[in-house]
Amino acid sequence: MREQILAILEKNSRIDLKELAVLLGVEELDIVNEMAEMEKEGIICGYHTLIDWEKTSIDKVTALIEVRVTPQRGQGFDNIAERIYKYPEVTAVYLISGAYDLLVTLDGKNLRDISRFVSDKLSTMDYVLSTATHFILKKYKDHGTILTKKYEDEREKVSP
Repeated sequence: MREQILAILEKNSRIDLKELAVLLGVEELDIVNEMAEMEKEGIICGYHTLIDWEKTSIDKVTALIEVRVTPQRGQGFDNIAERIYKYPEVTAVYLISGAYDLLVTLDGKNLRDISRFVSDKLSTMDYVLSTATHFILKKYKDHGTILTKKYEDEREKVSP
């Protein structure tokens, strides 16, 4: 039942618990108890709303920053990742494989905010060897949700 609850919640965290119980063929109390247990165990870590910021008047820029670091003896990458994720503008930090070690997702009001963070905070940290910044120009799909309309050919059809 856990896997089914998690799969449904991942797609729609606002689903009515009665509806979820009906979908899974169990009592609502069972759903409530199972979700409370998964929250207590840290399996369910939070509930989020996906916003298409391009459709608002709010200025927001998102960047993906690859970070190459020297791992700390006995600590690996954990302490460095913790120092980075404590900044409020950082929305995610991942340990990754490949040429870089960490992938940092960062939100700012403009390109200057992002650049300032990278040059003044991130690049000056001990153990950070190099960074590469990539700005998200457009989101097509995020968290499994398609954000853009499918392109439709609006040209007039010509018959022979």
